[in-house]
Amino acid sequence: MRIAFYAPFKPLDHPHPSGDQIIGRSLFRWFQEQGHQVREISRLRTRWIFRHSLEMAASIFEQRRVLAELKAHPVDCWFTHHSYYKAPDLLGPFIHTNLQLPYVLFQPSYATKYRKKPVTAPGFYLNRRALLAGDCCLTNRHQDLKDLERIVARDKLFFIPPAISLQRFRRDERARTRLRRKWQAGARPVILSAAMFRNDVKSIGLARVLESCIRLQARGEEFLLVIAGDGCKRDWLEQLAYRLPKDSVRFVGQLPPEEMRDFYSAGDFFVFPGINESLGMVYLEAQACELPVVAYENGGIAGVVEQGKTGFLTELDNNAAFDGAIQRLLQDEPLRQQMGRAAVAAVQKNHDLQKNYQQIDRIIKDLVGAKQA
Repeated sequence: MRIAFYAPFKPLDHPHPSGDQIIGRSLFRWFQEQGHQVREISRLRTRWIFRHSLEMAASIFEQRRVLAELKAHPVDCWFTHHSYYKAPDLLGPFIHTNLQLPYVLFQPSYATKYRKKPVTAPGFYLNRRALLAGDCCLTNRHQDLKDLERIVARDKLFFIPPAISLQRFRRDERARTRLRRKWQAGARPVILSAAMFRNDVKSIGLARVLESCIRLQARGEEFLLVIAGDGCKRDWLEQLAYRLPKDSVRFVGQLPPEEMRDFYSAGDFFVFPGINESLGMVYLEAQACELPVVAYENGGIAGVVEQGKTGFLTELDNNAAFDGAIQRLLQDEPLRQQMGRAAVAAVQKNHDLQKNYQQIDRIIKDLVGAKQA
């Protein structure tokens, strides 16, 4: 099939990585691996675009440009990744109306509370228009499925469990040995954490990891904390880390995607609170590399981490419970290994990209076939 792929929130090659971008890239790559002719049809980024009249005007020209391109080089399907009130799909509905292409939205969301606020109402209604125009909506979050049922017909809704490539994420013992030697971990348990150091809940979450480790170190716990990521809050986080012994924490910077498997492989468990985390692909990646997880039980994390089996999910903002979960894994190596094995098994069973995305392929083929009949 020929697929026009569009990501209104962030182009696939945007320099600031995120979980949504990881999902978009994996989808795009998977379509290519299936032999489909897929191309990113536009780089128009619509995040908060409705706040800027000139950018909204420019989007009209982009609609016409894309329409002309698709008339000259037709496709079989339009596929939008991640439309929501902050970054609504402004192209898909226009193209769908003018070319009658099958229109698929992956990972959209819908929340009526945003229609009541003047600052978010335009984005809400633009996103609503896209949802109503779509031939089907595919979601990887149960909460989004419930919310979408309020506006999208049930026969147009499909749940696709979140998935990662098991070929790209699996434990590498050689990388483990190499990095632990480089980090001078010795016999200490290695705690891993990773996020962009943005001025938002990502950095707040990393600060809570550091604060928890500071409290645990004061209780006599020994460990090495290794944090991957970078951004504007790096100095702030490093200042906080000065309260730990110098040899007990390392910042390794932002790692390219192809190096994350080695990073995970070198750890003993993964810790990141995930404040308001909609899904959290890092949890799947870590578990695929045999790491138990410690996080908050909020957002969509419970959909990818099994409480008490592949990790510990604690109450939001409960420092004592969060510290206790980390301490338990620090002190119990057999438990870490048991939960790590369970984590790999759970990812292989429920979150294998090659298996889960076959459903997407079938859905699109059925839509294209129905349109062409």
